[in-house]
Amino acid sequence: MALQMAMRERYEKEAIPALMKDFGFKSPMQVPRISKIVVNMGMGEALTNNKILDAAATELGLITGQKPVLTKARKSVANFKLREGQAIGVMVTLRAARMYEFLERLIGVALPRVRDFKGVSTKAFDGAGNYTLGIREQIIFPEINYDQVEKIKGMNVTIVTTAKTDEEGRALLKYMGMPFRS
Repeated sequence: MALQMAMRERYEKEAIPALMKDFGFKSPMQVPRISKIVVNMGMGEALTNNKILDAAATELGLITGQKPVLTKARKSVANFKLREGQAIGVMVTLRAARMYEFLERLIGVALPRVRDFKGVSTKAFDGAGNYTLGIREQIIFPEINYDQVEKIKGMNVTIVTTAKTDEEGRALLKYMGMPFRS
């Protein structure tokens, strides 16, 4: 509980005043904020091995503290031997307290554990202020027991903001403590 409050307090006490000054917002309600974080693990191997999805769901549940949802294929693709409706991944959408707690653990604990970490890219914004971070191995999270991992799996972490531009989104995440490369 204290972790999550630290990130929310940081937003309210540091980010809001700094963003109001930087972008000339007249009201604190105009300042962009993080609305949700989506963590997604796409598992292409799930077509041949169903157990890998169960392991991914368990690990994603441990990392986020929330039960993941199975994602299913929207279309059939013959080249990939993929049928419509077939389970191919797991995802979690975090909001409010869990979102801030996950962001705190991602920035403060997980990212510094990445081998040869020099910061995250500033180019991964989508044009509307949302940021997607690709993580190559789930073992950077302390909740995952390395001895019980059968296969190293990657994941995408999408931070959805209310920012109107990439510059606003980048500034918001910078004030929240995201370690961008210089």
